[in-house]
Amino acid sequence: MATKLEPLTSAQAEPKLSKEEILRYSRHLIMPEVGMEGQLKLKQAKVLLVGAGGLGAPLGLYLAAAGVGQLGLVDFDVVDFTNLQRQVTFSTSDVGRPKLEAARKRLSGLNPEIQIDTYETRLTSQNALEILREYDIIVDGTDNFPTRYLVNDACILLGKPNVYGSIFRFEGQATIFGYPGGPCYRCLYPEPPPPGLVPSCAEGGVLGVLPGIVGAIQAMETIKLILGRGDALVGRLLLFDALAMRFRELKLRKNSACPVCGEHRTITQLIDYEEFCGIRGEEAPAATTQVPEITPRELKARLDRGDEVFILDVREPHEYQICNLRGHLIPLGDLPRRVHELDSSREIVAHCRSGKRSAEAVDFLRKAGFRKIWNLKGGILAWSDEVDPSLPKY
Repeated sequence: MATKLEPLTSAQAEPKLSKEEILRYSRHLIMPEVGMEGQLKLKQAKVLLVGAGGLGAPLGLYLAAAGVGQLGLVDFDVVDFTNLQRQVTFSTSDVGRPKLEAARKRLSGLNPEIQIDTYETRLTSQNALEILREYDIIVDGTDNFPTRYLVNDACILLGKPNVYGSIFRFEGQATIFGYPGGPCYRCLYPEPPPPGLVPSCAEGGVLGVLPGIVGAIQAMETIKLILGRGDALVGRLLLFDALAMRFRELKLRKNSACPVCGEHRTITQLIDYEEFCGIRGEEAPAATTQVPEITPRELKARLDRGDEVFILDVREPHEYQICNLRGHLIPLGDLPRRVHELDSSREIVAHCRSGKRSAEAVDFLRKAGFRKIWNLKGGILAWSDEVDPSLPKY
């Protein structure tokens, strides 16, 4: 059943729009569903965006343009060339700058009438409640499981709605968690997936247009929450398939046994979310750190000496086309059925893009009896940095 919205913000004493604001928002003001009253609600609203990346870019642009009076941005990254394909807040001249510095300049230029707060920090269990407490609505634009669970739990503890979105390759999701009577993220995903099972956008890719679509949906739901208009994505998970150009909807139910939002809550304070998700910070899973490694410079020296070293590339064929070390290509997923192509008596160096998949390949082959095998530390990206800068990075 659709959830009819009530406004989440209330009008303050004699709020006003300036002459310039009336002109700026005139296309809103002539809509009876918004009007002066609705625009004043937008002006008084406080929205926090967690993440200024792919989803945060359209979110920030549209919420700033709409006149949300106070926008908070949480991020700690810098602009990279690989961001420009989808993070439309930034331009080529912003590469190397802190994302929040570039985003503040872009959003202030778009709408100087609003207040922009920046938090250049990683959101943690120690600072989340303090940061989130000041805002009416939290919008989750993150791309990792520890932060998603952290944002969810903090929103539930503070009683804040969480406008959620996620993207991968050609597919996206959107819903609202933490709305009164509705489910939370843990109701949908009680447990995180095993580390490494779900690839990140850096590993699996994402079509640049997709975060624009999903982020715009999140912006729309945020504005509806502020205005108290329309049917919210509460208890409804919106699924988008860009290749099929098809939207589907799944019903979500509040789990009465949920440890955070259920009837008998067992989680009453923020926990260690990296431990909960089975990882420690940015480190790789333990299984990928116990294999023999060789650095790019060490491998280059051996090749220059004429040592017979077999290069095993465990990436996908489309990655091989981008750049390669002229190695023997066997994608990681094909390795179990193609292991016969390898000679266990030869010295083998396995590599992928960054070293994670090839570490899994080395671990698998060592268990299969291979002993003269190493993982190229840092993968082909490190090779480009340390040995051959002419090799394209992706």
